[in-house]
This record gives sequence, structure tokens and C-alpha cells, in this order.
Amino acid sequence: MAFSRDTIRQNIGKRGWRHRARRLFFPVSLAMAAAVGGIGAVVLTESGWAGRLLGESGWAVASQTFPICAGRNRQTCVVDGDTFWLDGVKIRIADINTPEIGQPSCSEEAQLGRLAQHRLRELLSAGDFDLVRAGRDEDQYGRKLRVVERNGRSLGDVLVSEGLAHPWRGHRENWC
Repeated sequence: MAFSRDTIRQNIGKRGWRHRARRLFFPVSLAMAAAVGGIGAVVLTESGWAGRLLGESGWAVASQTFPICAGRNRQTCVVDGDTFWLDGVKIRIADINTPEIGQPSCSEEAQLGRLAQHRLRELLSAGDFDLVRAGRDEDQYGRKLRVVERNGRSLGDVLVSEGLAHPWRGHRENWC
């Protein structure tokens, strides 16, 4: 049975089925993504951070284990009480300052610095948390500046309340 040119055009349109398929691809894909997990729960990355977008201000990070950093290969680990690596990105906790462990001014500072480092490891490893942008995106050393929150509470505030950190006031404070 032969079809006329007019019959074919009526059945598949002037531009053909490929054009229709292309026009439908994006809306169908979007609908499938919404049906599977909701638009807000789509897994995204920011510089390698796996998480869920919280809006322009931050990211939700799924529970992970954070060891103490050792060696040069640093992917996800804790450097000190206010700095850690997450998926290869170095993050400085923006709302606190903790004692130094690399070049402490006194033995008390070194001891408190180690305690802060281990406590931050415990806090980060304890479950999901949010990274919230705080003012500038990066500091002078290229570290991402973020406030770390769990259930709306800053983990930095936890360290301050335990005497292992000072609130960040724009400069280091003396620990000796």
C-alpha cells in the first residue's frame, strides 16, 4: 500500500518525528527527574562537593567519615580545629578560630589545638551537615569559607561552647 506525500505529512508533521522527539526530550526528562526524587533533591556538585543544593547560600553534605589528615593525598579529612578537606576541596570554618597545631605559640595552644582537631573530626563524622557560604567565597589561601551547620546550629558554636575555639572576629586571638 502506497502513501501519498500529503498523508505522510499529516501523520508525522512537516519536520518529522525526530524534531518532535527533540522538542519533547527536555520536558520529559524534567518530569522524570521530578517524579524520581523531586527537583530539590537532585544530586549536584560544587567544585566536587557531593550534596543537595540548599539554595544560593549552601550545600547539604551527606554523612561521611572524616579521618585526621596525613600525607599529601587529602580528599576528605580534618587538618585542624577549623580547617578540613571535603571531596578534594579545602574548607575553612568561617565563624571560628581554633588554636594552631602547626606553629603553636606555646604548649597549651598545641594541646588545645589537638583537642579541637579531634573534636571537629567527631562532629563532622557524626552525620549530615550543611555548608553555608559566609560573606567571601574564599580566603587569601584559597580555602572555601563556610559555616558548618547541623540542624540549624553552627558546629563552630559547639567548639566555642566547649572552650576549643573563639568566635571569628577578623583576627587570631591568643591561646597562651
